[in-house]
Amino acid sequence: MVHETRSRAHAAAQEEGKAATKKQKTESKDQERGQLTSKNKKLKAEESEPNGKGAAFREFAEFCKSIGEHLSVEDMRKILQANEQDASGSEDAVVPRCEDMMFYGPLEKCPVCGGQLEFKGWKYKCTGTYSEWARCTFSTSDPTRKSGPIKVPDDIKDDFIHKWLKQQEGKEFPKRDVDEEAHIFSGMMIALSGRMSRSHGYFKEQIMKHGGKVNTSVLGVTLVVASPAERDKGGSGGFAEALERGTPVVSENWIMDSIEKKEVQPLAAYDIASDVVPEGRGLPLGQLDPSEEAIETLASEVKLAGKRAVHKDSKLEKDGGCIFEKDGIIYNCAFALCDLGCDLNQLCIMQLVMVPENRLHLFYKKGPIGHDQMAEERVEDFGSRVNDAVKEFVRLFEEVTGNEFEPWEREKKFEKKSMKMYPLDMDVGVDVRHGGAALRQLGTAALHCKLDPSVSYLVKQLCGQEIYRYALMEMAQDLPDVPIGMLTDLHLKRGEEVLLKMRKDAESVPESGPEADVFWTEISNKWFTLFPTTRPYIMRGFEQIADNVASGLETVRDINDASHLIGDVFGSTLDDPLSECYKKMGCSINPVPEDSEDYKMILSYLEKTYEPVKVDDVVYGASVERIYAVESSAFPSYEKIKNLPNKVLLWCGTRSSNLLRHLHKGFLPAICHLPVPGYMFGKAIVCSDAAAEAARYGFTAVDRPEGYLVLAVASLGNEITEVTGTPGAEDAQGFEEKKMGVKGVGRKMTDESEHFTWRDGVKVPCGKLVPSRNKNGPLEYNEYAVYDPKQVSICFLVGVKYEEQNMEVVPDEE
Repeated sequence: MVHETRSRAHAAAQEEGKAATKKQKTESKDQERGQLTSKNKKLKAEESEPNGKGAAFREFAEFCKSIGEHLSVEDMRKILQANEQDASGSEDAVVPRCEDMMFYGPLEKCPVCGGQLEFKGWKYKCTGTYSEWARCTFSTSDPTRKSGPIKVPDDIKDDFIHKWLKQQEGKEFPKRDVDEEAHIFSGMMIALSGRMSRSHGYFKEQIMKHGGKVNTSVLGVTLVVASPAERDKGGSGGFAEALERGTPVVSENWIMDSIEKKEVQPLAAYDIASDVVPEGRGLPLGQLDPSEEAIETLASEVKLAGKRAVHKDSKLEKDGGCIFEKDGIIYNCAFALCDLGCDLNQLCIMQLVMVPENRLHLFYKKGPIGHDQMAEERVEDFGSRVNDAVKEFVRLFEEVTGNEFEPWEREKKFEKKSMKMYPLDMDVGVDVRHGGAALRQLGTAALHCKLDPSVSYLVKQLCGQEIYRYALMEMAQDLPDVPIGMLTDLHLKRGEEVLLKMRKDAESVPESGPEADVFWTEISNKWFTLFPTTRPYIMRGFEQIADNVASGLETVRDINDASHLIGDVFGSTLDDPLSECYKKMGCSINPVPEDSEDYKMILSYLEKTYEPVKVDDVVYGASVERIYAVESSAFPSYEKIKNLPNKVLLWCGTRSSNLLRHLHKGFLPAICHLPVPGYMFGKAIVCSDAAAEAARYGFTAVDRPEGYLVLAVASLGNEITEVTGTPGAEDAQGFEEKKMGVKGVGRKMTDESEHFTWRDGVKVPCGKLVPSRNKNGPLEYNEYAVYDPKQVSICFLVGVKYEEQNMEVVPDEE
C-alpha cells in the first residue's frame, strides 16, 4: 500500500517533469561524472593502500601475484601444514591464508580457544569454537606470530619460492598494518534513496572510503539508507522497493555514527521503515519496537500448545489431524539454536500428523525466531507409507541435532553438537496461553460461576491467559511457535543446572577481555537456546543473570505449573470452569470485610510502609482494592505456625503470573545464591517489612495497574542473624544448613516505636520508613530470609491498584 500510494501521488508530476528535466539531468550527470572520476581514482588508491602504507601493500600484492603463479593450491596446503596452520577449506580460503602466512609470518593459535586465526575484513578473527554452544569471538588487528623462517616441504622445488625465502633470512616479518576505519562497511552493499541532508556523492564517498560499496539499485543490497523526511513524504521508488523486498531501511545517521564509533551500528536502532512494511511482508519480532512486538504477540494465536498439539501452520488440525504415535513415541519435536557470535537465533518444528483415512503427513518448519516470512516450511503427504514417514522424521532429527532420535525420545539422552540445534522438551498438556480463558470467555465464565463474586474475580485473573502472556511478553518469550508454558520438569531442571554452573563459572571470569567476552557469549547462547526469545543478547554480570536467568526461570516454572493446573478446562463443556479451577487450586480464599480489624490493620501497614514506584518521571502510588484471607494445605496452617517462635507478619512481592503456583504449592525458596539483592541470601524465602519492597515485584506496567501483594506469617526461628552487607555463597550455604532466620538490614527501616503485636504473639513491624544506620548497605529496605518453607504461611492476598500520583489534570477548553 505504501508503494501504491506513493506511485499514484507522484506519477502525474513525474511524467510532466520528465521532458523539462531531461536536459538538466544530462548536464548535471556530465558534471558529476567528472567529479566522481577523480574521486573514484582517489578512493581506489585508498582502498588498495590502507593506512597510507602504499609501498608495503604493493610489495605484498606483487608477492601474492608471484606465488599464485608459482604455487598450486595443493602446494599451499602443504606449506600451511608444515607451519602448523589450518590447511582446510576451499581455494578461496587457502590462498589468502597462505599468502598472509608467508609474507607476514605464521600465526599463533587463538589465545582463548586454541583455534586458527584468519584475516577477515579488517581484523584477524578466530575460526574455532569455544564450546559446543558457541563459536569463538576473539578478534584482533595485531595478532601474535611465530618467529623463525617459513618451512617449505622438500617436495616443493620451485626456484622462486626458495630464492624468496633466502632473501628473507635474518629479516623480521613485516607487520600487517590494518586501518580499522577503512573497513567499517567491508562486505556491505548499500543503496542510497531519495533526497538526503547532503549529496549522494558525499555519502557514497564516505561509504567507499570505509570499505563499503554503493549500488544504484535496491536489488541485492545489504540495506538502504534514506532520510526520515523522505519517508514522511511517502518515500522514493527505492524506499518503496526496499519495503517490498524486506530490505532494511535506515536513516543516514547510521552511516555517520558507524564511522564515528569505528564499527557498524545495529540496524534496528536506526530503522525508519518497520511501521510501514507492506502487508504480508513483516519484520522479525525482535526488530520491532518492544511495544509493537507486545501487540503482535499478545494478540497472536499460540501455534504449538504442547507435545500432542498439531501446529497451526500445518492447517492439518482443521482436517481432523492428530499427532502420530507409535510404540510409545510421540512424533512431535521442537528445537532451538542461538549463537550470538554469528547472529543466529533459529527455531525448528517437526511433526508427523495423521489425518482421517490414515493419511500421514510430515510438517517441517525452520527459520529465524519471530520471522515467519523467512522460515522454510513444508507439509509432505506420505499417505499410508508410515515407515517412510518415520524414516524421514528420524533422518531430519539427526540432520538438525546430530543425535539419534530414539535415545532422546525414550531416555532423554542427548549430546549437544557444535552449531546443531537443541531440543525443547515439550510436555503432554496445554500451554496456559491456549488453555487458559481468553478475554472473550471470561465474561461468560464469570456469569455462570457459583463462587463469591469477589473470589470469582481473583480466580478469573489467575485462570485467564492475560497475566501469563504479559509476563512472557515482558521477557520477550511469548513466542507463538514455542510452548514455553508446557515444558517438562526435566527441561526446567536442565535450566536450573545451567544456571548453577553459570553462577559458579562467573565467579572466576575476568571483568573484561577476550576470555570474558567469549564466556558471556557462551552462557547467553546456552540460555537463549534452552529458553528461546525474540531478543537474545550477550548478558554480563550477576545482575543480568538474576534478572534474566534466575527470575526468568522461576517465572517460566510457575507458568508451567499454572498450565498443568488449568489444562484445557475452558475448551471443555463444563458449565462452571472457574469453580473447577478453584477446586484444583486446593485452597480456601475468602474476602476480608472492609469494616473488620484485620482489613484496617493491613490498610495501615501498607500505607505506612509504602513508597511510590517511580517509572521514568512518573510516580505511582498504590491503593487497596480488595483483601483476601487464604488457607491451603500447601503451606502450614495458621494454627501450626502460631506455636513457632519469633513470628512476624511480612510482605512478599510476586508477579501475578507466579501467584497461582504459590497458592497451589506454597512458596519455594529462591533458586540459587547470587551476590545481588533478591538472591543474596541463597535458597531462601525472602520477605520484607516494607510494602514498598514487595510492590516492586507486584507492579506490572503503567497500562496494567492491578497487582497483588502477599502477607505471610514467617517464623524466624530461635536464632536470628543480622547482616549489613552482601553474604557470600559460603555464608548463604551456612544459613541454609542451619535453617536459621536472617535479617538483612536495609538503608531504610520501619520506625520500631510504632511496631505492635497482632495476635498469638505475631509481631507486625508497621511504622513509617526512616533512615537506618546501615547507610551504605546493598538493600534499600529490611529483608528477612527463611530457609524452611514449613516456617512460612500465606495469610492474606492484598489486591492493589497503582495510580499515577503527579498527574496534572488539564481542564477542557471551552
